[in-house]
Amino acid sequence: MPGMTEQAQSPMKAGIIPVTPLQQNCSLIWCTGTNKAALIDPGGDLDKVKAGVANAGVDLEKILVTHGHIDHCGETGILAEEMGLPIEGPHEADRFWISRLDDDGRRYGINGKVFEPDRWLEDGDTVTVGELELEVIHCPGHTPGHVVFFHRPSKFAIVGDVLFQGSIGRTDFPMGNHQDLIDAITRKLWPLGNDVTFIPGHGPTSTFGHERKTNQFVGDHVLS
Repeated sequence: MPGMTEQAQSPMKAGIIPVTPLQQNCSLIWCTGTNKAALIDPGGDLDKVKAGVANAGVDLEKILVTHGHIDHCGETGILAEEMGLPIEGPHEADRFWISRLDDDGRRYGINGKVFEPDRWLEDGDTVTVGELELEVIHCPGHTPGHVVFFHRPSKFAIVGDVLFQGSIGRTDFPMGNHQDLIDAITRKLWPLGNDVTFIPGHGPTSTFGHERKTNQFVGDHVLS
C-alpha cells in the first residue's frame, strides 16, 4: 500500500499514514473478516488519508481518537462531517484540548476545528471495528484524557503519544503529569505482555518487551 506500512496480522490488519508537519502516525486498522475499517487519529492531510483508505480498499465505518492534541485530531471533525462517520474517543478529560483546536491550529500552522465526539471513552470500555473488539485503556500523563486501543487476540496496540520507540510522551504541556504517565505505562501497558507490538503517535513501531529492555525512561533497568 503506497505510503503505508502494513501490519499483516489476522484477523486485523493495520497501516500507518504519516500526517501533518509533525509526521503524526495516523493508523488505519481493518477487520479482515468484514473489510470494515477505522481511522485512528486522522489529524490532518485529509487527501492523503482518504487516498490511503482508497488504496486499502476497505469500508471505513468510524474514527477513533487517542487524545486531543492538534496533530492527532485537528481535522478529525472535518473528516467525520465530510464522510458521515462517528467519532469515538478520547476520554472526556481531554475536552480541554479539543476545545482549543481552533487556537492551536493557528499557533502551529495546522488546520484545526473543534468537534464533539459521538462517544467519550472510559477505561475498560470496548470499541468495535467490524468483528474486531478493541479494549480501551485510559493512560493519562501526556494529556489527562489519553486512551490506548488494544486488540488482545493480535497482541497489538495503538498507543498514541504515551510511548515511543526509545522514549515517552512529553508531560510539559498544560495538564501533563510525568508520574501519571510512568504509572500508566508500567501498570497498564507492561502487564499486557512483552510480545505486544505497538504503533506510537510518531516514529517506528516497537514492542513492549523491547522498550522494557532499552527505553531510557521506562526500561526495567531505569525503574528498578
